[in-house]
Amino acid sequence: MSRKDVFASLGQHGAVAADSAEVRVQKNRVRPILGSPELIQDTSRSPVGAIGQSLSEVSERSRRADDIEKRLAEGHAVVSLDTADIDPSFIPDRMPGAAEAHERLVNSIREQGQQVPILVRPHPDEPGRYQVAFGHRRLRAITELGTRVNAIVRELTDEQLVVAQGQENNERQDLTYIEKARFADKLQQRFSRDVIMSAMSVYKSDLSNMLSVVGRIPDDLIDSIGPAPSIGRRNWMELAELLSSKKLLDRAIAFTGAEEVQSLPSEERFKALLAHLKPRPKKAQADIWSSPAGERLAKVTHSDAKVEMVIDRKQAPDFAAFVLDKLQSLFEEHRSKN
Repeated sequence: MSRKDVFASLGQHGAVAADSAEVRVQKNRVRPILGSPELIQDTSRSPVGAIGQSLSEVSERSRRADDIEKRLAEGHAVVSLDTADIDPSFIPDRMPGAAEAHERLVNSIREQGQQVPILVRPHPDEPGRYQVAFGHRRLRAITELGTRVNAIVRELTDEQLVVAQGQENNERQDLTYIEKARFADKLQQRFSRDVIMSAMSVYKSDLSNMLSVVGRIPDDLIDSIGPAPSIGRRNWMELAELLSSKKLLDRAIAFTGAEEVQSLPSEERFKALLAHLKPRPKKAQADIWSSPAGERLAKVTHSDAKVEMVIDRKQAPDFAAFVLDKLQSLFEEHRSKN
């Protein structure tokens, strides 16, 4: 099946087979594109295999996403639409992004034109209007330029729309972890977990982690932090765990609301917040033991984690020998009492 046939299968039940090149890249991991709720057939889940597989897939994702959209235009009519007649998807997936990235996209379209169409469906409730499946950023840029947008118009159910929206974003990997988590949370209000996994190409455990993170971090705090492009699952889960404390949650809200924190880039806001909330290790304290005559016997350093004793054999050789000789009997005495 060629990639252009992928979009013809939107209404079919069952995974779409990848072409031979994609099979070589993805090996045993089959990701359906705009297809079925049966998400992934995976016969190689070892950690080493998964890492190597992920590395090989990263370089292919952007190319595949471009190819998917370009192939979309083959065999389907591309129409020119007024941007004022197009509404966003009923399930938002993006948080406000960096102004620099938006400006680069605007300049690219201004200079080179719109290279690939967006995908829309006739609006289910408002005749004469359309709703975006994917291409939100391009639509925003073209709206700013004041020109008409090239689009493919397809009849899509709600389920088909979110599967198209989710999988196109997954191929591009341009949604951050928290944006994907919020997208999954919005989807679960209307769709089954099978549909969500198909739309986002994630395993059940990954989806559970996403929903757990969003469930434990208030929306207002996530909005205050922003999309945090370089912040992944582990850090978000660590933050969610810290915020199980009401006291720390109040501290987090107050901290991110400060003007100096809001002036930071989104990912730096996240890092600053996590550092602010994490307990700071206490500095080790050092004591000097001396004899009644003022001779230095030992230096004792103690912290929450350990106690260290340093005896200078040049200054107190007899004391060092005595301590070493008594350690075993001291331990036996301690064990007998406990």
